[in-house]
Amino acid sequence: MRYLDPKNDLTFKKVFGQHPHLLRSFLNALLPLEEGQVIESLEYLPAELVPVVPLFKHSIVDVRCQDNTGRQFIVEMQMLWTDSFRSRVLFNASKAYVNQLGRGRQYEGLQPVYALSLVDQVFEPDSAEYYHHYRFVHTTEPERRLEGLELIFVELPKFRVGTLLGKRMQVLWLRYLTEIKDQTELIPAELLAEPALEEAVEYLRESAFSRDELAGYDRYWDSISSERTLLAAALREGRAEGRAEGKAEGKAEGKAEGKAEGKAEGKRESALEQARRMKERGFDTATIQELTGLDEADISAL
Repeated sequence: MRYLDPKNDLTFKKVFGQHPHLLRSFLNALLPLEEGQVIESLEYLPAELVPVVPLFKHSIVDVRCQDNTGRQFIVEMQMLWTDSFRSRVLFNASKAYVNQLGRGRQYEGLQPVYALSLVDQVFEPDSAEYYHHYRFVHTTEPERRLEGLELIFVELPKFRVGTLLGKRMQVLWLRYLTEIKDQTELIPAELLAEPALEEAVEYLRESAFSRDELAGYDRYWDSISSERTLLAAALREGRAEGRAEGKAEGKAEGKAEGKAEGKAEGKRESALEQARRMKERGFDTATIQELTGLDEADISAL
């Protein structure tokens, strides 16, 4: 029997988007809940409320939940990473926090919002940690904190069994996400010994999917590969062209000032060409700005 990768859009939604009890188990294991706090209710957001951002179409942003103390959570599975993704997570969490305050409501009624992002890429190469928990703390007395927004990023490629002690279900769910690959045939016995994990594994059986679903599964991986290649190539080409054109134009001027100006102009021309290609592929203006350094007006004029 062969199984599919749970990180694919199709399989992730099949497991966690159709079975709330499995999602509750998953979130109670992954979120930094204190003793006595458990998630009780889940709300799947309708499609029209899920953000549509071209570069981030490989993310799942469709679950809001609440625990037994009233805290709200945003759940997000992200396959591609850029620095602007971190900003977007903060923006979405902030919006969820602000939207709690309806007309006539008091600030005292605001509940904290947690955003959990599972990222299938390494984005903190200088850190050995795979679990990153951000919150508002006092700079000199970290035990003092402000309740409000908390962001949790999990770098899945860094997870290894034995690196986390004390939270058994967290280890099991992370093993589920990282050890089951496309065409996996042998499932670890530890996963099958836990009822929730055993059920979640069953939903990954290749034979349970139709031919059309399997074609969509393959297309998803193809699109992930294409986006990663495009993003890497755009950054690489922009840097190389900027250096080459700046050097050539600087030499022609024969002066230090001319060299600096030529280099700057070369970088600008390269950035414009990079932005033009990204715009043709559907990247949003904010992402293009971050990756190229161009003004919004320059991008709009392309």
